[in-house]
Amino acid sequence: MRYLFISDLHLEAKRPDITRAFLRCLKEQASNVDELYILGDFFEVWLGDDAMDALGEQTAAALAELSRKGVKIFLMHGNRDFLLGRRFCRKAGCTLLRDPSIVNLNGEPVLLMHGDSLCTDDLDYMRMRKWLRNPASRFILRNLPLRTRQKIGRKLRDESQSRTRMKAADITDVNLGQVAEAMRNEGVRTLIHGHTHRPARHPLMIDGEPAERIVLGDWDQAGWYLLADEHGYHLESFALDPGDPGDKLQANHG
Repeated sequence: MRYLFISDLHLEAKRPDITRAFLRCLKEQASNVDELYILGDFFEVWLGDDAMDALGEQTAAALAELSRKGVKIFLMHGNRDFLLGRRFCRKAGCTLLRDPSIVNLNGEPVLLMHGDSLCTDDLDYMRMRKWLRNPASRFILRNLPLRTRQKIGRKLRDESQSRTRMKAADITDVNLGQVAEAMRNEGVRTLIHGHTHRPARHPLMIDGEPAERIVLGDWDQAGWYLLADEHGYHLESFALDPGDPGDKLQANHG
């Protein structure tokens, strides 16, 4: 079987180049796999399924079309879109995946995460994450007036960007001890995650055995996807061409 993984697209109306690249990726890459996994931060901000805008409708329709062709689609919350819910998933024909999750890829158990829970050195963020991911907090946020949610969303995004610029790079990356603990606890030798915007394949040793952490890239200057098949894992990038939306994806192998 063939599997495709993407994350951190941060879809938003002011970045139509990313939306175009995503729609092309669905047609040219995702249509040729058995399962598509979207590991969080699919949208730059998601204020609730009741606030779905034109971009959300377009995205859901594109995913639903892919689902009707027989591709199974799985969606995981990120730190930007943790209010994505069942209504969007029904429209998009996808299944909401808990974070973390273990999936079987061609006979191998693989751990999937968004990745933010591994950044335990960023104490400020971990405190905020604990509050935002609390079911009671999400219930309250979903039931606030839309205008209030919009104000809170802008405030959280501005504060997050400001804090990230001021912090050392190693603080906002994963804690390698936390990575090893998560993989050891789940009994896996492969971890796939996003969030850090540092795409790479990292060989590891877990309890004396070889392992690997694969980091998905964010879609900004380039798009990224990971293809998994019987031959292994293939981390690819491609340019986001703002010109002709009909151009083919030009993959760079990583």
